[in-house]
Amino acid sequence: MSTMKTVARAAAVAVVAANLAACATVVRGTKEDFRVESTPPSARVTTSHGYSCTTPCVMKLPRKSEFDIKLTLDGYKDFAMRVTNKISLEGGAGMAGNVIIGGILGVGVDAVSGAALDLQPNPLVVEMAPEDSAQDSRLSSPVVTGGGND
Repeated sequence: MSTMKTVARAAAVAVVAANLAACATVVRGTKEDFRVESTPPSARVTTSHGYSCTTPCVMKLPRKSEFDIKLTLDGYKDFAMRVTNKISLEGGAGMAGNVIIGGILGVGVDAVSGAALDLQPNPLVVEMAPEDSAQDSRLSSPVVTGGGND
Protein backbone atom coordinates (compact mmCIF):
# COMPACT_ATOMS: atom_id res chain seq x y z
CA MET A 1 0.00 0.00 0.00
CA SER A 2 1.37 3.38 -0.91
CA THR A 3 2.24 5.97 1.69
CA MET A 4 -0.28 8.39 0.15
CA LYS A 5 -3.15 5.89 0.57
CA THR A 6 -2.12 5.17 4.16
CA VAL A 7 -2.06 8.87 5.02
CA ALA A 8 -5.43 9.44 3.33
CA ARG A 9 -7.04 6.55 5.23
CA ALA A 10 -5.56 7.71 8.54
CA ALA A 11 -6.88 11.23 7.92
CA ALA A 12 -10.35 9.88 7.07
CA VAL A 13 -10.42 7.76 10.24
CA ALA A 14 -9.32 10.76 12.32
CA VAL A 15 -12.08 12.97 10.87
CA VAL A 16 -14.76 10.32 11.51
CA ALA A 17 -13.52 9.68 15.06
CA ALA A 18 -13.42 13.38 15.89
CA ASN A 19 -16.89 13.88 14.42
CA LEU A 20 -18.33 11.06 16.54
CA ALA A 21 -16.62 12.33 19.68
CA ALA A 22 -18.29 15.72 19.27
CA CYS A 23 -21.71 14.28 18.48
CA ALA A 24 -24.20 14.85 21.31
CA THR A 25 -26.18 11.79 20.23
CA VAL A 26 -23.18 9.55 20.89
CA VAL A 27 -21.94 11.35 24.00
CA ARG A 28 -25.27 12.08 25.76
CA GLY A 29 -27.78 9.69 24.22
CA THR A 30 -31.37 10.41 23.25
CA LYS A 31 -32.88 9.64 26.67
CA GLU A 32 -32.42 11.30 30.05
CA ASP A 33 -32.91 10.13 33.62
CA PHE A 34 -35.93 12.16 34.77
CA ARG A 35 -36.32 12.22 38.56
CA VAL A 36 -39.69 12.79 40.29
CA GLU A 37 -40.05 13.23 44.05
CA SER A 38 -42.97 14.23 46.21
CA THR A 39 -43.75 15.16 49.79
CA PRO A 40 -45.26 12.94 50.98
CA PRO A 41 -43.83 10.10 48.87
CA SER A 42 -45.85 7.37 47.09
CA ALA A 43 -47.62 9.70 44.65
CA ARG A 44 -48.61 8.07 41.35
CA VAL A 45 -46.89 9.74 38.38
CA THR A 46 -48.27 9.51 34.85
CA THR A 47 -47.12 11.24 31.67
CA SER A 48 -49.01 12.10 28.52
CA HIS A 49 -46.65 9.88 26.52
CA GLY A 50 -47.40 6.74 28.54
CA TYR A 51 -44.74 6.54 31.25
CA SER A 52 -45.61 6.02 34.92
CA CYS A 53 -44.01 5.38 38.29
CA THR A 54 -44.51 5.96 42.03
CA THR A 55 -42.46 8.60 43.84
CA PRO A 56 -39.61 8.76 44.45
CA CYS A 57 -38.69 7.46 41.03
CA VAL A 58 -36.47 7.89 38.00
CA MET A 59 -37.72 7.31 34.46
CA LYS A 60 -35.53 7.18 31.35
CA LEU A 61 -37.40 9.59 29.04
CA PRO A 62 -36.75 10.90 25.52
CA ARG A 63 -34.93 14.22 25.68
CA LYS A 64 -36.80 15.65 22.69
CA SER A 65 -40.34 15.10 23.95
CA GLU A 66 -42.27 17.74 25.81
CA PHE A 67 -45.11 16.22 27.79
CA ASP A 68 -47.75 16.71 30.46
CA ILE A 69 -47.14 15.10 33.84
CA LYS A 70 -49.61 14.45 36.65
CA LEU A 71 -49.08 13.37 40.27
CA THR A 72 -51.95 11.92 42.28
CA LEU A 73 -52.13 10.68 45.86
CA ASP A 74 -55.21 9.71 47.87
CA GLY A 75 -56.13 12.47 50.31
CA TYR A 76 -54.11 15.10 48.40
CA LYS A 77 -54.79 17.56 45.59
CA ASP A 78 -53.53 16.50 42.17
CA PHE A 79 -50.56 18.26 40.62
CA ALA A 80 -50.20 18.72 36.85
CA MET A 81 -47.80 20.65 34.64
CA ARG A 82 -46.05 20.69 31.28
CA VAL A 83 -42.45 19.44 31.17
CA THR A 84 -40.45 21.14 28.42
CA ASN A 85 -36.91 20.92 27.12
CA LYS A 86 -34.13 23.30 26.22
CA ILE A 87 -30.66 23.07 24.73
CA SER A 88 -28.22 22.22 27.49
CA LEU A 89 -24.64 23.42 27.75
CA GLU A 90 -23.31 19.89 27.16
CA GLY A 91 -25.64 19.21 24.24
CA GLY A 92 -24.95 22.58 22.68
CA ALA A 93 -21.23 21.93 22.95
CA GLY A 94 -21.66 18.60 21.16
CA MET A 95 -23.58 20.26 18.33
CA ALA A 96 -21.00 23.06 18.13
CA GLY A 97 -18.25 20.46 17.88
CA ASN A 98 -20.05 19.00 14.88
CA VAL A 99 -20.18 22.39 13.18
CA ILE A 100 -16.50 23.14 13.86
CA ILE A 101 -15.35 19.78 12.55
CA GLY A 102 -17.66 20.03 9.57
CA GLY A 103 -20.05 17.25 10.50
CA ILE A 104 -23.30 18.64 9.16
CA LEU A 105 -24.72 15.11 9.23
CA GLY A 106 -23.96 14.90 12.96
CA VAL A 107 -25.66 18.27 13.57
CA GLY A 108 -28.74 16.96 11.78
CA VAL A 109 -28.76 13.74 13.81
CA ASP A 110 -28.42 15.69 17.08
CA ALA A 111 -31.25 18.03 16.09
CA VAL A 112 -33.60 15.23 15.11
CA SER A 113 -32.75 12.93 18.04
CA GLY A 114 -33.03 15.66 20.68
CA ALA A 115 -29.66 14.68 22.16
CA ALA A 116 -28.70 18.33 22.68
CA LEU A 117 -31.74 18.93 24.90
CA ASP A 118 -32.43 18.55 28.63
CA LEU A 119 -35.87 18.11 30.19
CA GLN A 120 -37.01 21.03 32.38
CA PRO A 121 -37.53 20.92 35.32
CA ASN A 122 -35.39 17.96 36.29
CA PRO A 123 -35.64 16.89 39.02
CA LEU A 124 -39.36 17.54 39.44
CA VAL A 125 -40.03 17.93 43.17
CA VAL A 126 -43.65 18.41 44.24
CA GLU A 127 -45.17 19.28 47.59
CA MET A 128 -48.60 17.64 47.64
CA ALA A 129 -51.31 19.68 49.43
CA PRO A 130 -53.93 17.87 51.52
CA GLU A 131 -57.42 17.91 49.97
CA ASP A 132 -58.76 20.13 52.79
CA SER A 133 -55.92 22.64 52.40
CA ALA A 134 -56.45 26.15 51.04
CA GLN A 135 -53.25 25.74 49.02
CA ASP A 136 -52.72 23.70 45.86
CA SER A 137 -50.05 21.08 45.32
CA ARG A 138 -46.99 22.92 44.01
CA LEU A 139 -43.42 22.70 42.84
CA SER A 140 -40.94 22.57 45.67
CA SER A 141 -37.22 23.26 45.75
CA PRO A 142 -35.28 20.69 43.74
CA VAL A 143 -33.50 17.92 45.57
CA VAL A 144 -29.75 18.52 45.51
CA THR A 145 -28.59 15.10 44.28
CA GLY A 146 -26.70 15.90 41.13
CA GLY A 147 -29.42 16.57 38.53
CA GLY A 148 -30.96 14.45 35.82
CA ASN A 149 -27.95 13.34 33.81
CA ASP A 150 -26.39 10.97 36.31
